[in-house]
Amino acid sequence: MISALVYDVGRVEHYSVEDEADLEAAREATGTTWIRVSSPTEAEVRAVSEAFSLHPLEVEDVRSGVRPKTEELDEHTFVLVKTVALERGETTFEEEIRTQPIGLFLGEDWLVTMTDEDDHVPVVSDVWQSVENQQGRVLKQGPDFAAYRVIDHAVEEYFDLLDNVGDTIETIEESILSSPDSELIEELNAVRRDLLSFRKVVWPMREAVGTLARGDLVGVRETTEKYYRDVYDHLVEIVDLTETYRDLTRGTRDIYLNVVSQSTNEVMKRLTVVATIFIPLTFVVGVYGMNFGEHATNMPELTWPYAYPAVILGMTLVTTVLLVYFRREGWM
Repeated sequence: MISALVYDVGRVEHYSVEDEADLEAAREATGTTWIRVSSPTEAEVRAVSEAFSLHPLEVEDVRSGVRPKTEELDEHTFVLVKTVALERGETTFEEEIRTQPIGLFLGEDWLVTMTDEDDHVPVVSDVWQSVENQQGRVLKQGPDFAAYRVIDHAVEEYFDLLDNVGDTIETIEESILSSPDSELIEELNAVRRDLLSFRKVVWPMREAVGTLARGDLVGVRETTEKYYRDVYDHLVEIVDLTETYRDLTRGTRDIYLNVVSQSTNEVMKRLTVVATIFIPLTFVVGVYGMNFGEHATNMPELTWPYAYPAVILGMTLVTTVLLVYFRREGWM
């Protein structure tokens, strides 16, 4: 699908695109030309490439979804950015980050946006709709400003994703402190994998926008550079947040291990108390459980009528003394 807009201050015109001649007419029209390409066929890709001198490798980069980057060619600037979305499953460890590449081809008075999706990507369609409705400052600026708006919308989604990840980490940490479970560590590992995938997007994205913000490209006007610098600052903040959340996941994992270790220590302490109580009792019953004969002269207490109650009372007294001692020492 190919759509075309030509806009200027107070004027927006739609162009019907059927072949390369229509694309040439839209490009030669007065104003800023924006061509939006979604899930193109081979014929559509060939028509757009010939009309705007797009290199086949650039189109292939959009379709293959390589890392974000910015390249300057003879007649235009190629920018590849990526949107991110957190696809949720039934549990946290079934979530994954889904990326969508967007190719922006930036000329002197034209912009081509290309996505390999059947439906229009929201970050593109939102800016497109604002142009159609003649909203904001896009009409007063050139194609580089429209490209900035698309990139800025994509970066806003990065903040939304990090907010969700931060809430998930906080929830997992609270659950670990209340009731540690092996599933929680699986969810935490899933969050770490998501952050790693996100990091592979945001780091090259920062480099790509940094190239646009430095003022080295002919296609980016000086009045628009400050907007790209603002996006670059946002990406620097996002990179820092990503690293912070990765550190939080490591810290939360350490908390889980400490809580499990502490729980194990508590169990071992209780078992040790029980074993310590039974040590003297086992000694007593062991001594008097030996077979010395019915009239053993070396153990006269065996023939005492009150021997059995005395032993039971003594064992009870030993148990009571040990329990009181352990409680006073704070061991139970």
